[in-house]
Amino acid sequence: MTPEPILALRDVSVQLGGRKGLLRRTVPPVRAVSGVSLELQEGEILSLVGESGCGKTTLGRTILGLQRESAGEILLDGASVGGLPSDAARRARRTIQYVHQDAAAALDAWWSIGRTLAEGLLIHGVRDAGERRDRVVAMLSAVGLDPASARRYPQEFSGGQLRRVALARILLLQPRVLILDEPTSGLDMSVQATVLNLLLDLRERFSLTYLFISHDLSVVERLSDRVAIMYLGRIVEAGPAKELFADPSHPYTRTLLAAAPRLSGRRASGQSLVRGDPPSHATALPGCAFFDRCPIGEPACQASMPPLEPIASAHDVACFRAAPSGAAASVHHRATTARSAASSDIVSPLRISSAKPSLGTITVRQ
Repeated sequence: MTPEPILALRDVSVQLGGRKGLLRRTVPPVRAVSGVSLELQEGEILSLVGESGCGKTTLGRTILGLQRESAGEILLDGASVGGLPSDAARRARRTIQYVHQDAAAALDAWWSIGRTLAEGLLIHGVRDAGERRDRVVAMLSAVGLDPASARRYPQEFSGGQLRRVALARILLLQPRVLILDEPTSGLDMSVQATVLNLLLDLRERFSLTYLFISHDLSVVERLSDRVAIMYLGRIVEAGPAKELFADPSHPYTRTLLAAAPRLSGRRASGQSLVRGDPPSHATALPGCAFFDRCPIGEPACQASMPPLEPIASAHDVACFRAAPSGAAASVHHRATTARSAASSDIVSPLRISSAKPSLGTITVRQ
């Protein structure tokens, strides 16, 4: 029997902007997230992948409560946490925390690191100054920083050290679910590997669950238990990481894998490339949002939106051309060509010493 997920999204949609007025033009809202349903099991790492602007960060902010969902339901341990008053919502979602992409921008340059970390404890009711100081020192040590660094200021730290500070700030609040928004962006490969190893170590030490938002497919493939692919606000494919990377079913997923940088110098096949840029959320048409760019699209795809349906155990795809895994012809022969090119050409700069360790070691490939 499958255990109850620690976090579940049921048909969540988010609309942004828009206005109505008698004396000015009516502007319809933009649907940034459309009908997203996901489940996050306790202790797992679920990665959310997609092009810039597809709605990944908006979805993460909505889960945290910084953005209100327009429709749907968000469940934490089976209880709904949506539509609550501000104070009740903060208490209900206290165990969900967010690690921002730009660690430096999330810190006050005029405050020491120790004061910044202690502020979160004070807000959450830790009134004893000695206890706050002891907990800050212990958490700095846990993320691999010298406790004496509590007296330093953000501009005195490197990019990798600021990522550690951001993690310490969040972990002091004793969360269960961490939303990690591009935690390795802007870091060189060796520092990326150090930060990723730290995330794996902290997951084991503090029994954490991660929603990992990233563009780096090499990291996603090796760090994740499951992967969800997002396009124009919708989940188009979701499944176990190993299966999804080995045999992607949605043409957009194959496109992402084919676009990954290659050290071999080989170019992606023409049939795995797409035309043009992603359409705007404000001008999305009926039917499959990927239709205009899809290399295997057909007129039926433009008529209605394909639902996200299972094609194998724990593997869901929103595509009329997809078929159950292992079928004689899972997709049109052109898609098979694209899939082969994608899976054979991916080269990753990072790797973990074992396929799915309880505590992996990520190293840089020489």
